[in-house]
Amino acid sequence: MSKNKIVVAYSGGLDTSVMVYWLKQNYDADIITFTGDLGQTKELTGLEEKALKSGASKVYVKDLRKEFLEEYVFPVLKAGALYEDSYPMATSIGRPLLAKALVEIAREENANMIAHGCTGKGNDQVRFEVSVGALAPDLKVLAPLRIWEFKSRDEEIDYALAHNIPVAATKKSPYSIDENLWGTSIECGVLEDPMVEPPEDAFQSTISPEKAQDETEEVAIEFVEGLPVSLDGKPMDNISLVKFLNMIGARNAIGRIDLVENRLVGIKSREIYEAPAATILHFAHKELERITLEKSVMHYKTLLANEYANLIYNGLWFSPLREALQAFVDKTQERVTGFVKLKLYKGTIRISGRSSAYSLYDPALATYTEEDQFDHAASEGFITIYGLPLKTYNRVAQKLNDEKKSAVA
Repeated sequence: MSKNKIVVAYSGGLDTSVMVYWLKQNYDADIITFTGDLGQTKELTGLEEKALKSGASKVYVKDLRKEFLEEYVFPVLKAGALYEDSYPMATSIGRPLLAKALVEIAREENANMIAHGCTGKGNDQVRFEVSVGALAPDLKVLAPLRIWEFKSRDEEIDYALAHNIPVAATKKSPYSIDENLWGTSIECGVLEDPMVEPPEDAFQSTISPEKAQDETEEVAIEFVEGLPVSLDGKPMDNISLVKFLNMIGARNAIGRIDLVENRLVGIKSREIYEAPAATILHFAHKELERITLEKSVMHYKTLLANEYANLIYNGLWFSPLREALQAFVDKTQERVTGFVKLKLYKGTIRISGRSSAYSLYDPALATYTEEDQFDHAASEGFITIYGLPLKTYNRVAQKLNDEKKSAVA
């Protein structure tokens, strides 16, 4: 019987570092770690050495930033999808891409198992396992955190220290952090109490509004068919554009999100997010849609955006419904081309201008000056027809009510 070979989704954090050693001991397996570079900064430093010291026999680190933005993040931006109207889903969007890469490496290495470091009450376990199941139903997926003996992060830290596993987490600073280009999620520790304001040391990049600069910072964003292509008139590639917006957003306190959200497994969870670029781009994109989308399309798209967000959050990226919704979204974006000017100031974003060759805003119809070309006389007939169903309904109701009163009398 051949030895087990397990490809581990490895972040270098506490859970996955302990997991590499634990899997090697408990499954008598060769451990291959995979880390996808989605734009995280701190986690990649010394990652290969850390994985090997934790027990891995082979280490993969792949730069997925371009694919992440083009094939996953920006389709969601075009959809205007925010989970529960707040969360731009930086972590959620990254999981299907990482699952896809895990499957590719498993095939390349002839591995028979894939392992992830998700907990039994989180969303990521669903995202990884459903995605792997959709792409490679024959591969077995392991979730050590659902079955191992450790009951707390403190116990994991003790285990890591006992076995010389290099980890950064300490009992003094127990935050669990997941970072990529689109945003950072922070949880655990004091953040589990929704009455406790997040300590400043929980935030990884953004400055507080109180400490942000006193000057307003302006930025002009150009979109072509729903995709951001330039800042202040300067064309930029996707990675550079998002990194720049993260930088200017962070120094203006943009993108802090404190959310008690509904997890897929049925519990409410308090999460802290930082997403400067995502917050800015979603705001700008929506403002451009306001002048370029026809009313019924815009209103219907808002309904579908909620469903789209639920699909991503709930791990159904590789589903026929998500693909079908994407086709609708892509069609709506054909005329979402133009410029949006924004002002950033101490945690706020204000619109200062928008323009598009496809703008449906007609000053001659909207104005209240002598330039007005709107046919006011046509409104009387419009209101008569528009209100006819309600008028008819209530006329009948009034008649029946009068008849009842007469019968009683």
